[in-house]
Amino acid sequence: MPDDRPTRRNSSLALERLRILVDQLHRQGRDQLPTERDLADEIGVGRRAVRRALEVLETEGRIWRRQGAGTFIGEEPARPEEDLRSLPDATNMLEVMEVRLRIEPALAQLAALRATPDDIVGMRQLAEKVAAADDMDGRELWDGALHRAVAAAAGNTLFLALFDVVDRVRQDDSWRHVREALRTQQTIERYKMQHVQILDAIERRDPVAAETLMRQHLLALQERLLFRTREDAVDAL
Repeated sequence: MPDDRPTRRNSSLALERLRILVDQLHRQGRDQLPTERDLADEIGVGRRAVRRALEVLETEGRIWRRQGAGTFIGEEPARPEEDLRSLPDATNMLEVMEVRLRIEPALAQLAALRATPDDIVGMRQLAEKVAAADDMDGRELWDGALHRAVAAAAGNTLFLALFDVVDRVRQDDSWRHVREALRTQQTIERYKMQHVQILDAIERRDPVAAETLMRQHLLALQERLLFRTREDAVDAL
């Protein structure tokens, strides 16, 4: 059996030296370590030993690494774009509806108070495109655009950013079959009518009605989703 004690000694030496180097660079205000090759040459050990030592430091939270960019000192900064990409795997459409029910009625209320005449014209045009769409993809496209137009008309930048986060999760392709199953000709006609009622309330500057109607619209969607979820559960038995 080969003796790997020298490797262990090299790894321990690399870890000891790297701890010192990380502290020195941190005090100097530098945030990136040299490459593994340069570190191996500087410390006088093999690259494998350096790599093992870096893994320990990364586990401790003293460094973080990004493929193609290098090794950096400190804790890894938040990466919202990656968090967004992973959200569909961490949540489900029922949770999305719970969030929508708390955000979008408030946005409709604010839109009734703040929408400009041009905003209302634009929302009406989008509602017509939803009604005229003759395929699932088109309806989803214009429906999402309509709901976002209501959010934008609310005139609150932070609210709009929250809406965009939820909408990106909602539109994930992995849930497409669920969204398609929720649409029947009857529900499509019902949603068209609800869109018109919401926009009527916004246009006549009735925030209470706009909020109530948006909530009813989303509750209808949630009801269909719960029904579909129960059907899937029964089919799985």
